[in-house]
Amino acid sequence: MSRSTLSSRPSRRSAPGPVRIPRRAALAALLLPLAACADSSGSGGDAGAGASDGGTSDGDAATPTGALSVTDPWVKAVEEGMTAAFGTLTNGTGHDLVLIGARTPASTSVQLHETTSDGSGGMSMQEKEGGFPVAAGEDLALEPGGNHLMLMEVTAPLQPGDEIEVVLEFADGTEHPFTATVKDFSGAQEHYAPEDSGSGASDGGGEHAGHGEDR
Repeated sequence: MSRSTLSSRPSRRSAPGPVRIPRRAALAALLLPLAACADSSGSGGDAGAGASDGGTSDGDAATPTGALSVTDPWVKAVEEGMTAAFGTLTNGTGHDLVLIGARTPASTSVQLHETTSDGSGGMSMQEKEGGFPVAAGEDLALEPGGNHLMLMEVTAPLQPGDEIEVVLEFADGTEHPFTATVKDFSGAQEHYAPEDSGSGASDGGGEHAGHGEDR
């Protein structure tokens, strides 16, 4: 009788080992966090650059502290002929200036005029030779009965409430534009000085029409 022997052999199956991950999948898993960090860093850099640009823009837009200004500029209303412009110039530029001229579309020409007593209780005016000096930090008052800008021949009637553009011209080549409001005014009865005084007026000795005369 044959004898069959049942031998018991241990199973070759052991505890599960490490799972193999394809190389491509592993690389992708590693690169994903790096890409996210790069995006975050890039966004921060862009934000920083934007903030920097904004700061530069704000700096460029800043208004200079030292400048020339014209306070309360106005012009006497007139239908035709001559009139005058007034206001207070303040020199905040830090250096001396000399006002040598002005221009405006409202008049064919503009002169710088000074006014003095004519010895008979009235006022006479003449063109200011050499212009008006305005020292650094000082004011130049342009006012009825004193220094003023003379609009020699208006190009159209100037009615109260109108506005005209005026450009001041200085000896150093700089210019300063401003807007003057037209107003009613009566007073400061002024006359041209005689022609030989250097007024340059074509009707020397005539009344200062449109400036001090009440119309």
